[in-house]
Amino acid sequence: MPVFFENGTALHTRREEKLQEPEEFRVILLNDHYTTMDFVVDILILVFHKNENDANRIMLDIHRKGRGTAGVYLWDIAQTKMEQVHSLARENDFPLRCIIEKA
Repeated sequence: MPVFFENGTALHTRREEKLQEPEEFRVILLNDHYTTMDFVVDILILVFHKNENDANRIMLDIHRKGRGTAGVYLWDIAQTKMEQVHSLARENDFPLRCIIEKA
């Protein structure tokens, strides 16, 4: 809002806008007793662009701990990755699921 002086001139003040970093979200793959380990590794390589070593490490986390973080993304990207995983799992008759959590 401008400040007016007695002579009629206006002084416009600048507001400092505080910019915030966008929130990030984890895409987490969940273990099940039917999806093969090879398929999980393939998903990690294809959808999440992991190299084979990282994909195997994450797959073992999923297998041993029941869940594993595939990546951290902005909301729209995380949502798209989750939909890709569910679509590929359905196409290949696997019940593989993933969820999104705030990072």
